[in-house]
Amino acid sequence: VQGTLKTCIESVCSHAVELRGASRTDSGAHALGQFADFESDNPMPAARWAKALNDRLPLDMRVLRSKAVLSEFHSRFFARSRTYRYRISEEERVSPIQARFVYASGRKMDEGAMAQAAELVVGRHDFLPFGEELPQGCNTVRELFACAVRRYGREVRITIQANAFIRGMVRRIAGGLFEVGVGRRSRDEFASLLDTKRRKRVPWPVVLPARGLTLLKVDYGRSYRDLRKEQTFEED
Repeated sequence: VQGTLKTCIESVCSHAVELRGASRTDSGAHALGQFADFESDNPMPAARWAKALNDRLPLDMRVLRSKAVLSEFHSRFFARSRTYRYRISEEERVSPIQARFVYASGRKMDEGAMAQAAELVVGRHDFLPFGEELPQGCNTVRELFACAVRRYGREVRITIQANAFIRGMVRRIAGGLFEVGVGRRSRDEFASLLDTKRRKRVPWPVVLPARGLTLLKVDYGRSYRDLRKEQTFEED
């Protein structure tokens, strides 16, 4: 995605650019509210960049809008929060139209138990057991602002908002909640994952497939400011 968008931008402005995204997502995941920035000396009005790029992009990518920002703006380091959603279906097979966006588990889930467990991850915690392929010694402390579980027919959706995420974090949280929902893990066992003294006694959560994950929103607040000194920014 990044490479395709970068190529289109460079074809419009006729020079190389550094494209900086607000949040990284795993291969196979999706984004509805991704932000990215770049610098260009092309005199075209900022609002016209969206149409110029959409004329060149493939059908599965679209720029929703474009605008000018201050030169010091950085899509990643100025973001106050990111919101992701993970979708799990109880069906063994879903419609081909939905198959790229939903994990078809084939298992009945107790969304009430999942919602109770989801309350535990809200707040500031060390999310090491919820990471994947992390560099040795990296900071794994993050702050979750919200974690909601909702049922829509035979589909359960997990929506998570945090200041930032470590690699694989949303997919493992969703995996842990799914295990609670199907009775593979108790609420207490899930809670122990957040306890540095107890976490070694229980297996870490399963990592659910990337296709069920979507980046919904990146929030910058009412005023832009660089948050590098206030947050940590390992790979999302």
